[in-house]
Amino acid sequence: MAFPSLPETLASALAERGYAEPTPVQSAVLAEETTGRDLLVSAQTGSGKTVAYGLALASELLGDAPRLPRAGQPLALVVAPTRELALQVRAELTWLYARAGGVVAAAVGGMDPIAERRVLQRGAHLVVGTPGRMRDHIERGNLDATALKAVVLDEADEMLDLGFREELEAILDAAPAERRTLMFSATVPKPIATLAKQYQRDAMRIEVGSESRQHVDIEYRASLVAPHEVERAVVNILRLEDPRLAMVFCATRAAVNRLHANLTERGFPTVALSGELSQSERTRALQSLRDGRARICVATDVAARGIDLPDLGLVLHAELPRDSETLLHRSGRTGRAGRKGVSWLVVPHNRRRIAERLFAGAKLRVSTVPAPNAEAVRARDAERLLVQAKALLAEEREDGDAALAAQLVAEASPDALASAFVKLLRAPLPAPEELADAPERQAPPPRERREDTGGGNWFRMDVGRDDGADPKWLLPFLCRRGHVTREAIGRIRILGRETQFEVDPRVVPRFATAIRRPVGGQDGQVRIEKMR
Repeated sequence: MAFPSLPETLASALAERGYAEPTPVQSAVLAEETTGRDLLVSAQTGSGKTVAYGLALASELLGDAPRLPRAGQPLALVVAPTRELALQVRAELTWLYARAGGVVAAAVGGMDPIAERRVLQRGAHLVVGTPGRMRDHIERGNLDATALKAVVLDEADEMLDLGFREELEAILDAAPAERRTLMFSATVPKPIATLAKQYQRDAMRIEVGSESRQHVDIEYRASLVAPHEVERAVVNILRLEDPRLAMVFCATRAAVNRLHANLTERGFPTVALSGELSQSERTRALQSLRDGRARICVATDVAARGIDLPDLGLVLHAELPRDSETLLHRSGRTGRAGRKGVSWLVVPHNRRRIAERLFAGAKLRVSTVPAPNAEAVRARDAERLLVQAKALLAEEREDGDAALAAQLVAEASPDALASAFVKLLRAPLPAPEELADAPERQAPPPRERREDTGGGNWFRMDVGRDDGADPKWLLPFLCRRGHVTREAIGRIRILGRETQFEVDPRVVPRFATAIRRPVGGQDGQVRIEKMR
């Protein structure tokens, strides 16, 4: 199906960019029955929704004219949750409306507000921005909303999650009541439905079926590991895949900083993206990824919003996402524009059930594969190094190299030269990590059999009945601290000032190693030791 009838200026802009067929979301919002109506659209990241609402705005912006009138008061606003997404949207709308004479301005937090005010005073057809900065410009009189014909809320669910409801309401209240309102959201939870009911008029609900069908260009994998070996598994996956660009997701800024420091120390060219960075720091980090100085980006979910890296081949989940939609959004960073990508989850074995619920909620088929060990990484290295060596040998030698090559051949055997060559190629590569066997292979026998034989090893912890010790939280705590499953814990005796418990002998070495590791929070305040 070709694009529906469009003004020649927009049609030629699409053709220049290689758009031959509309994506499902573009077809849906351009259907004849949507003309002039408010829309509430469910669409995933990477579905082409920016171009979709850019084209949907054409009837309000252009009407029947081939070009826009001289820029003055804004005719449309697009509100996005983050600076990166807003700037990316502005870039997309700029090329789409360039031939029509469109002027697209930005109103983005973290940028110079005085410079933005000057641009707005000169006039713009569209303004793209973040909620806080756009509201500020409206309240200061820098952005005149009285001529608006349309408002677009992009990733509305994310904006509400980030606490921007008050700002969104202020923006929508400032716009004319007869405007057209388009809301795009990955999901439509109750807060989004409430906002739509309050600010849209007879909105047409559009659900693009991408969430019910797995993205064919993304391969999903999951590896079960011991909780204390997550970082080692991340290192080995990065080494095994060796992607041109990879994005590693963590749940918190603290986790991003820790993993970024550890990967950098190991020799990976890595940048970090989290909410504590200034705009200039974020810009430098993204530029280093685009120009090849860095190949790995460690980020939180919020910091990664709106980032578009076309060569991103691997999304690695060092920590599980909070829900299925976040899993899809993270994974949607790869597998774009017909390129293949891999989304790989590192799953601590004590969070396996949580991961399975995430997969079911996202309706994904996920291959469970072992985390690559050091041997697998070295084998893949050998394959790559052989290809690299053959390519170097096939290159034409420069005149200055011949004499040095002859001297080396005269002083060393071919085997020694080849070994030195391989060693030189291998030198920049970070060392792979040794991983323990998969947790499933270390599972202890059922607790009933172990208690019958009385063969367990006894440990004590300095929390007892006087401190409120209770089996309801003791057993999960011991499993968490010792990186074992419930079946590994036998009898528990709660005394006045301490608790004694039995651990299966087969997992005692792993348990003893785990409880010696420093941990933060309240867990770290409990002392556990083996009984003599």
